[in-house]
Amino acid sequence: MSAHRPQWLTCSRCGRQSAPAAGPFCPYCGRYLAPLRWVAEPPPSASELPVPPRGRSGYAGPPRYQVPPLWGFPVRPWGAAEQPDPPRTVAAVRSIAHTATMVLWVLAVVAVLAAGAEAWRYGLLVASRSGALAAGAVAASDMLVVGVGWFAAVLGLVAGVLVVCWSVRAQQAAAERGGYVPSRSPRAMVLGWVVPGVNLSVPGAVLAEIEHGGLDRAADARPRPSRLLLIWWALWVAGLVLTAVVLAWSFRSGVQAMADGVVLHAVLDLVAAATAVVTALVVHRLTRLLEPPREMRREVLVAVYPPATHRSSPRHPLRSAS
Repeated sequence: MSAHRPQWLTCSRCGRQSAPAAGPFCPYCGRYLAPLRWVAEPPPSASELPVPPRGRSGYAGPPRYQVPPLWGFPVRPWGAAEQPDPPRTVAAVRSIAHTATMVLWVLAVVAVLAAGAEAWRYGLLVASRSGALAAGAVAASDMLVVGVGWFAAVLGLVAGVLVVCWSVRAQQAAAERGGYVPSRSPRAMVLGWVVPGVNLSVPGAVLAEIEHGGLDRAADARPRPSRLLLIWWALWVAGLVLTAVVLAWSFRSGVQAMADGVVLHAVLDLVAAATAVVTALVVHRLTRLLEPPREMRREVLVAVYPPATHRSSPRHPLRSAS
């Protein structure tokens, strides 16, 4: 019977063999040579946990915590779902429309003040027929008429440039929305706004085409302007004609001609204020038409069910009031 010979151990790290007398560690890399076996056992406390009951129990109310939980959504007010970004042309139309609308409203207020200043001047002219006027009142009236008049002219120029730029962008956005080529080039549109005589019809036609494209009507159909657009067109033509009359009246001489000129200036200022207000409304409406449709979501109460009579649920989330 042969004696038992100890086996040489092979290191799992370096792969070398070492004699049994070398000890439990590898003499080359120092790794423990004895094979290890890991066994995972549950802790003693795990067996003491109660077994959760099977089945679905009734509603017992919202969860409760002894301390506020550190997880959850950020604290912020409720908001609608994010809408996709509009096209670049529509974004430019919206930006210009916002600025143009503010300038137009300010222009309307200044034009009303200019009409009031002209009315004060006319009152002074009527009062001068029966006696002399105070030098301070005359100087204040002249300063108010000149100052407010120049301010209204500058605001009108700025508002006109913004509206023309807006119309060019809006026509491009309407054409992209309808899938057709614009009927006028940007240069032709600008000339249609500023050339005398031509500007009586081209601006209204341009706005009608923008409205036509914003309403998603057929490209080959004839544009039919809305009532608001027809009112704007009438005010625009009346303002241009009245401006020509005021310019022609300024070349007349005489006291009565000067008095009539003051009345014409006051009427022109009122027409300009009305045109500015209606233009702001038209720009706002057409800009809203060109924007992409938004998804509207509403929560509607369909039915209210009576509370359940389960004994296992101590309270219910909804209770109907009779």
